[in-house]
Amino acid sequence: MTLYINGRFLTQRVTGVQRFAIEIIKELDKQTEIKFTILVPKEYEGSHSFENIKIKKIGNFSGHLWEQLNLPLYIKERPLINFCNTAPVLKKNQIVVIHDAAVYASPKGFSTLFRIWYKIMFYFISKLSRKILTISQFSARELTKYLKINEKKLDFISEGKEHFDNIIENENVIKKFGLRKHKFILAVSSLHPNKNFKALVEATQYLNDGDFDIVIAGGTDTKVFNIANIENHNIRKLGYVTDEELKGLYLNAGCFVFPSIYEGFGLPPLEAMSTGCPVIVSEVGPMHEVCGNAAIYFNPYDSKELSEKIKIIMNNDEERKDLQSKGLRQAQKYSWSKAAAQLIDQAKMLRI
Repeated sequence: MTLYINGRFLTQRVTGVQRFAIEIIKELDKQTEIKFTILVPKEYEGSHSFENIKIKKIGNFSGHLWEQLNLPLYIKERPLINFCNTAPVLKKNQIVVIHDAAVYASPKGFSTLFRIWYKIMFYFISKLSRKILTISQFSARELTKYLKINEKKLDFISEGKEHFDNIIENENVIKKFGLRKHKFILAVSSLHPNKNFKALVEATQYLNDGDFDIVIAGGTDTKVFNIANIENHNIRKLGYVTDEELKGLYLNAGCFVFPSIYEGFGLPPLEAMSTGCPVIVSEVGPMHEVCGNAAIYFNPYDSKELSEKIKIIMNNDEERKDLQSKGLRQAQKYSWSKAAAQLIDQAKMLRI
């Protein structure tokens, strides 16, 4: 059996969905029962190397045109796996992973063209594709709500954290950014409005007496997102950081805050827990699924409550240690090898 993988994501900068795809492919590369070939646009110039999985350039277009024209024309009726929300809209013999329903449930954070295209794409994908996978029970409910997907067509696939276990932290990151160990609050993600960094800004008015900094690490895509205005002298934006720097930040932060108002899964809290960083997350969407009893939860629309939860961790060593140990145990429940096994099982059941 040979399965093809939509490799357009390999031409994109690595964020959550690209990370998801890459890590599962690494696990798929360890098995020999099923052969995989990744199809990529001609402009692909990456250095990814796999032992058993081939990478093949096809077509003359790039971006969405490549995905909607070159990819289906090349693959015809052969089976295709799509990991990153997008897929050829008219293809039937495919599995598509849709990570969330944000363009429906929380559309203000996206450009008009982005919303229109994704709604069109999701409609056809949900109706024609043989299987839709998603990453949390919350997202499954959301996709059922907005797309009316047949329950037999929709299933679950896990996320993992081994990628962070294998990263060697940058020990100089604290010095580089002028931070103090365990004396800063860390938030990580793009500046998409759904990430709700406004809550952190508003929380600073209740944290003036705290001897700690608030730090946001991560970039943003101005072509897709309407940028959240978080200008505030009490918050430091580090911009894009490497994986090694990010792990160093997690290991040295006093706590990690995830104030998002909409998520399909929420990989950063899992990464944080895997390093022993205490986690504070919003009580919305899939966060209880992801974090269990290993996090402190807060109402993302109540900045004063967030400030109180921050103080609990930053001023209480016993609370920090308790969350650290719980977080490490919770993170062990997730693995990319489990996700890869789930994908293979789905492919076998479909006999694609």
